[in-house]
Amino acid sequence: ICYSFCTLLHIAVTMSNVLRLKRDEHIHVLDNNTNLTKCILGPLTFTRMDHQKVVVEPTQFISLPPQTFCRICNPVKMEGGKVVENELGEAIIQYGHEEVRVNDGTHWTVPFPLYPGEVLKQEGKEGAIQKLTVVPRNKALRLRCERDFTDADGVARKAGDEFLVEGPRTYIPTENVSFVNKVNATVIKPNQALKLRSIVDFTDRTGTFRKGGSEWLVRKEGAYLPSVEEEITKIEKAYVITERDAIEVEAITTHKDYFGKERLAGERWLVTIKDTAAYIPEVTEVVVDRKSITTLSNRQYCVVLDPVIDGVQQFGHREIRKGEGEGTSFFLLPGEQLENNRVKDITILGSDEALLVKAVEQFNDGETVRKPGEKWMLTGPLEYIPPVEVEILDTRKAMPLDKNEGIYIRNETTGKVSMITGTTHMRQSDEILWEKVLPDVVEELLQCPKGSKHTVKDPARSLTMRDKTKAVRFNIPHNSAVQIYDYAGKEPRIVFGPDLVMLAPDESFTVLSLSGDKPKIPNVIKSLQLRLGPEFMTDVITVETSDHARLELRLSYNWQFKFNREDKEECKKVFSVPDFVGDACKAIAGRVRGQVAMESFDSFHRNSARIIRGAVFGFDENKKIRDSFKFTANNLVITNVDIQSVEPVDQKTRDSLQKSVQLAIEITTKSQEATARHRAEREAQTANSELERRKLQDAAVAERQKKDYLKLQAENEAIEATGQAKAEAEARAEALLIEAKSELEQAQLKASAQKISADADLDMMKRKHQTTLDYQKKLNDLEVEKVEKLSKIEAEKFESTMDAIGPETILAMAKAGPELQAQLLEGLGLKGYLITDGNSPINLFNTAGGMIGAPNQ
Repeated sequence: ICYSFCTLLHIAVTMSNVLRLKRDEHIHVLDNNTNLTKCILGPLTFTRMDHQKVVVEPTQFISLPPQTFCRICNPVKMEGGKVVENELGEAIIQYGHEEVRVNDGTHWTVPFPLYPGEVLKQEGKEGAIQKLTVVPRNKALRLRCERDFTDADGVARKAGDEFLVEGPRTYIPTENVSFVNKVNATVIKPNQALKLRSIVDFTDRTGTFRKGGSEWLVRKEGAYLPSVEEEITKIEKAYVITERDAIEVEAITTHKDYFGKERLAGERWLVTIKDTAAYIPEVTEVVVDRKSITTLSNRQYCVVLDPVIDGVQQFGHREIRKGEGEGTSFFLLPGEQLENNRVKDITILGSDEALLVKAVEQFNDGETVRKPGEKWMLTGPLEYIPPVEVEILDTRKAMPLDKNEGIYIRNETTGKVSMITGTTHMRQSDEILWEKVLPDVVEELLQCPKGSKHTVKDPARSLTMRDKTKAVRFNIPHNSAVQIYDYAGKEPRIVFGPDLVMLAPDESFTVLSLSGDKPKIPNVIKSLQLRLGPEFMTDVITVETSDHARLELRLSYNWQFKFNREDKEECKKVFSVPDFVGDACKAIAGRVRGQVAMESFDSFHRNSARIIRGAVFGFDENKKIRDSFKFTANNLVITNVDIQSVEPVDQKTRDSLQKSVQLAIEITTKSQEATARHRAEREAQTANSELERRKLQDAAVAERQKKDYLKLQAENEAIEATGQAKAEAEARAEALLIEAKSELEQAQLKASAQKISADADLDMMKRKHQTTLDYQKKLNDLEVEKVEKLSKIEAEKFESTMDAIGPETILAMAKAGPELQAQLLEGLGLKGYLITDGNSPINLFNTAGGMIGAPNQ
């Protein structure tokens, strides 16, 4: 049993040491005695010895499908398709190298093993075995050279160089290059061009040498693959040019343009439809502007500034271009521009029109010499195109005026301003329309009904613009008057309505500021006219009786102005009081208050009408109330007073009036009791009235003092605020002035410094150029002198040589060659000779004939 077990154990160990390798399998076996690792290839039955160790278990050979490749790191050295081994029998490994094995139908078509040390390189997600890259048409692969080598086309590549592999083709990678990226061709469409920039110095596909950083255009239509030495910066689109427009191009540097014409740096020119229908500017050109064609009809003209005449631009000149026939069209050349940027129509004047022109330069107008600044008129009917020496100032038209219409004219020669009315007027060359400026309040009142405005009740209205050159007119209503002041004559004039008044150039309206509302408020009514009456006015006044009863009276006064209109002094008196309404109401109110203050409440209550009329009109010698009251200052007459209402002011007065009525009723029933009670109540009322009066007086005094205090306090605060604001404003103004002065001085100093620097640079440049010129001139003089001396020496040398040889010797030398040849032929017995290479055919008949001569000779 023990023997059988040992036998079975031996057999099992033996079987574990035996490896059966199939076809296309290999193992790596380490020999511990020699410390060498070898690759054992199948099909084979391998028995491992005790000193051997299987490092790599049976592994399939690497099989490359067609059109695939893999990368092997640390490949073995192979020659003639066999592995090269060293003297120990181990495969030689090229450490640090990388080999690309490609199944291209010729190489690596059969599976192959990995020898010890070789590593199959993994390529990320794509795996170890990859398909060959097919480069389609209009595409390329950008590769980088990793080491120096010579490619299959015989081109020597340096490490770091980059190049393209263009399609269509299948790219077979090598271990000497690495993939950078894919490059797509850019399609150049019609009216397009590629703008390229060179990265390094190189020669492009057309054989043109390009410096690094230079730019150029590729205009050929189709697909374009940029090389590794160039990059596409932009796709330039052509400017489409029609018959109605053109483009203005400027040269950045001196070059030849697309049409082969030499262009200087900064030069500008036009490209029109006559040159090309689509234009792509060169890299040394820039399109400045797109210009439209200028078309002139036979009724138009234009003035061209800085025109180009015979190819030379005339700066500061002006040229007239007129439309002829069915029209004239042209493009403005670079530098030219239209005056006022517009085409002008021929000026056509009617029989009632004229043209005011001025000479800007001296020229001959027919037989008349026009001097600069001279003005004259051209009257219609006519058609006029002004020459370049003439400037059109104004087109004037005759103005027909009615007798109630007028305009203001100013003579520029004399300065006199006049008003023209009731005629058809054509302004002369030295006449202009003059604008009469009125105060804002007068402008507003002229647009108000009847020339009056209530500043409180009337709503604000938008004013329409008045033609200030037309005469100012105002319709004076019936029974009204307007005062007009003449500032030239310093005399007022008064016009009575109904009438239409027109202001002369030096005249102005007198604006009346009247009191209005109830009670009267000053400056409420603004008016140009003064109503002469009869009219009425209403006022509310407060009076106080002798027993301190305060009443509010509503009085209406009938008034009118009574004067002799033929007397100018009487007429002037009407306007002598500016606010006759306020003054009259104040005067009447004072008279009424004075009269009522002398009456008790009961007396006033019974005789109010007589008391008020007597206060207003006064009494005559017979103690009768007069019929009117006249203000002699302005001839204002008050003809009647209407008492519209009398109302107590305070509640106590109303209560007192009620109690008085009740007491009167009781007196009629109980006379004695009523008399006593009335006396008692009167005394009590008197005491109470006195007390109330004292209280009111004290309160009035307190209010006046408080009012004065608040007024002083407000004035003080206003003075403080005004002083502080003024100080701050002056400080800010002073700071701004100082800052402006400092900036001005700084700018002046900077300008002076720049001028000094520029003058110094200019002087240095002038001296440098002069020194260079002097040096070159001296050098040229020395060179000319040297050439003259050498020529003279050569001539003298030749002359002396000829003199030394002599004419006989020269003659002998000239004859020596032919004579020697003749003697040599004579010695050989020959009259002539012919030399040939034996290949070219010779006409021996003619040759012999020429050699032996004619038979008769």
